[in-house]
Amino acid sequence: MTVSSLDPHTALVVVDLQNGIVNRPQQSRTEDVPLIAEVVSRSKALADAFRERGLPVVLVNVAGAPSGRNETPRRLPADVPAEYFALVDGLNTSEEDILVTKRSIGAFATTDLDAILRDRGVTQLVLTGIATSIGVESTARNAYDLGYNVAFAVDAMTDLNDGAHAHAVSAVFPRIGESGTTEEILALLAGRE
Repeated sequence: MTVSSLDPHTALVVVDLQNGIVNRPQQSRTEDVPLIAEVVSRSKALADAFRERGLPVVLVNVAGAPSGRNETPRRLPADVPAEYFALVDGLNTSEEDILVTKRSIGAFATTDLDAILRDRGVTQLVLTGIATSIGVESTARNAYDLGYNVAFAVDAMTDLNDGAHAHAVSAVFPRIGESGTTEEILALLAGRE
């Protein structure tokens, strides 16, 4: 389903576009899975459009993980430089942006993001970022469970695993929100003027 509309109080949530994640080498992709550089560029375009209209932009980075056991070893080395956690320069952050540092997979579990958004009257989220099947999907599931309308800019997100990206976009996202392209979402924003 294409994103049908944007609520008057919509926020953009950009997940994990930080140096340590964005600067990892990306394997060759299928044409359906955007390159990291495209994700950064499209997320920037959306962020600029949201800022121009006075709509909230949430920039999320990850600086830790839950302590539970899992089968896949954590990729974060013990001695991580602070630059790893810094948001990529290409996002053109603004003083008005909401900066959220999470220590979980999704942006809601270990932060006060829900309270911040509710204080601003936000009812819908547009999501972008890395990785589609991990940080973006977990954030979207929590947002949906919290009652937000969820929209996905599917060409402004990518994954380290092509199959996981495809599964999230085709099987998970339609159950918890609406999907569209950056261009479609920008057109909806422009149509509100």
